[in-house]
Amino acid sequence: MTPHAKPLGASYPANLLDLRAREYPWEARGEAVHFDHASIGVIPQRARDAVAAYNDKRAEMHRMRADDFFPQLDRSRALVAQLIGARPEEIALTTNTSWGVNLAAYALPLGPGDIVLGSDGEFPANVYPWMAAAKQRGFTFELVPMQGHAVDEAEILRRVQTDRRVKGVALSWVSFWTGIRIDAMTLGAACRASGIWFALDTIQGLGACALDVRKLPVDIVSNGAQKWLCAPWGSAFAYVRAELIAQMEPPAAGWLSQASAGDFARFLAYDPAWRDDAQRFEVGSLPIQDFVGMNASLELFLELGPSAIEDYLGGLTGELWNWASSRRDIRCLTPPERARRAGIVAIVTADVPGDSARLRSAGIVHSVREGAIRLAPHFHNTPDDARRVIETLGE
Repeated sequence: MTPHAKPLGASYPANLLDLRAREYPWEARGEAVHFDHASIGVIPQRARDAVAAYNDKRAEMHRMRADDFFPQLDRSRALVAQLIGARPEEIALTTNTSWGVNLAAYALPLGPGDIVLGSDGEFPANVYPWMAAAKQRGFTFELVPMQGHAVDEAEILRRVQTDRRVKGVALSWVSFWTGIRIDAMTLGAACRASGIWFALDTIQGLGACALDVRKLPVDIVSNGAQKWLCAPWGSAFAYVRAELIAQMEPPAAGWLSQASAGDFARFLAYDPAWRDDAQRFEVGSLPIQDFVGMNASLELFLELGPSAIEDYLGGLTGELWNWASSRRDIRCLTPPERARRAGIVAIVTADVPGDSARLRSAGIVHSVREGAIRLAPHFHNTPDDARRVIETLGE
């Protein structure tokens, strides 16, 4: 177990400013304010150093040892499992969120006559795989219309409880453009009670919010680490509930997904039997250097404490929300309740293109999605950073 340091904010500002100087020195120097973790998370110095050191060894292969290969990936599975309350054998390492979504769409026991419910307003990565799999496998993928600009959770809950054709629900934990966090606990519990598969795309939530799959009734979680987990591109994972693994036929095979994998002395003794853990869903050789960087970032998250990060970020996004809601010329798409927020505050100003340009001129990195300015701070951002946004856009 990685020991938890003092919670963020326990000795603020000294704790946080020291952390920022150590892990994000460019931000401590005032070069920019990164409020765009919903697009790309910024990699901490420890992860940069870890990747650089690994790549230096990779460039001089005679320096590499056995521990530089598979043990690094074992470490990744262990850290991810610790972060989300899973077991390492329930973790499949992947290169992006889409792989985990495709795994759910193509490997869950679904077929003709079955319905999988999604929602309008989803990011395409959680829509297109389901559309393609439905066409190929014969089930129906149905996008439930939104209630305003939010997932119509009441309608999905009603269908889960009353429509026997519904066999799966596939949603994002947090909306990429509004920042609204669904009530995954209620929806997951309803799915579990009705024997319905619940697949969750958590890329816009995990890292900003704590996740415990021991408590949340979820079957498959898909998560890229390049956003809120501040890890390199090419590092991602899928969680598959242990009881479900044996029921799922992998949609693709690799040289390490079989039970016989790892016996380097018997490559030609072909045995198609799958591994009995989630590694059966891993395909081919993984970019180890990216997972080395992810490991360093996850160690930082575990040191700080996922719940402490969520609490701190809740205060920071709350300050932004309170400011936006006080302005008659700004509409905030993100709700005020902490339980319904993660790390995103999405606002519609009277002049989105102009205000976005002003933020960029002030060195504030952000995004515009679906007509809204998307502000996405993280644990290394300070209240002064939030004030800089507010001052740039006007009190």
